[in-house]
Amino acid sequence: MTVLETPEALILDIARGNRHALARLFEAEAGRLLAIAQRLLRRRDLAEEAVQETFLSVWRTATGFDPQRGTARGWLTVMVRNRALNMLRDGARIDYEDGEKLAELGDRASDARDAFEALSIKDAIRHCLSSLDAPKREAILLCYVTGLNHGEAAATMNVPLGTVKSWVRRGVSALQECLS
Repeated sequence: MTVLETPEALILDIARGNRHALARLFEAEAGRLLAIAQRLLRRRDLAEEAVQETFLSVWRTATGFDPQRGTARGWLTVMVRNRALNMLRDGARIDYEDGEKLAELGDRASDARDAFEALSIKDAIRHCLSSLDAPKREAILLCYVTGLNHGEAAATMNVPLGTVKSWVRRGVSALQECLS
């Protein structure tokens, strides 16, 4: 990108229908936008999709860009960030662990139950875990005993990621209160 090809100038060219300007803007900014999207989505395929949708939107809405209101890089950053956040809200990451990976992990739900059953009846932790409802207990055991991350636990339990996170947070809080 030359001095005359600032992102602002390229977007103004895109607004006039210049496809080559879109290609040059993509070449100049896609890497940075991909890094932002990947940081939010934690999956390269979804991040690439967010960037692609952002550039499609740039093509359609370039006439709405006003350099008086902010920089082109800021405009692009906000667009890709909003796309990524919409993807998260739409549940694009709910099942982000594939079946093969879960099969390699084995039956972790069974491992978690076995670990719970192996605790002595006299253990305070068993008493406190027993006071939790079954889904919260299972989510905590999957994450803390078998080492699954929240996404893997969500896929194992076949529930949304946010639900598992909520169960773990509330369950750990209840355990802390019970053990104190």
